[in-house]
Amino acid sequence: MTTTMPTDTETVLRYYDLVDSGDVPGLVNLFTEDATYCRPGYDPLVGHGELERFYRQQRVIREGRHQVSTVVHEGAQVAVHGEFVGVLLDGRDVHLRFADFFQMSPEGRFSRRDTFFFAPLV
Repeated sequence: MTTTMPTDTETVLRYYDLVDSGDVPGLVNLFTEDATYCRPGYDPLVGHGELERFYRQQRVIREGRHQVSTVVHEGAQVAVHGEFVGVLLDGRDVHLRFADFFQMSPEGRFSRRDTFFFAPLV
């Protein structure tokens, strides 16, 4: 039996499914052990321990769904544009657009992720 590795695009799309379902161990495993995640409002998160802590203790989102509208894959980089609709921990509804940029390792895991939100700041 031949097993095929998921493409980088499939791995990125799986990430959003895992986040939306609350599967923290599954989503953290998509990152390399020394991966860096940069997100507005937070110091860079480095490594599985910090990622796990963020998703279990610091993330201000209670629940929601990501809807990916665009995926661009070039070499070892995957860029995503989409919308998120959900509920924050304080009960407020949230609906925002986002862009994510993933750097893939040779093994098909995320070595870096950068997130940007479309929100009025200025």
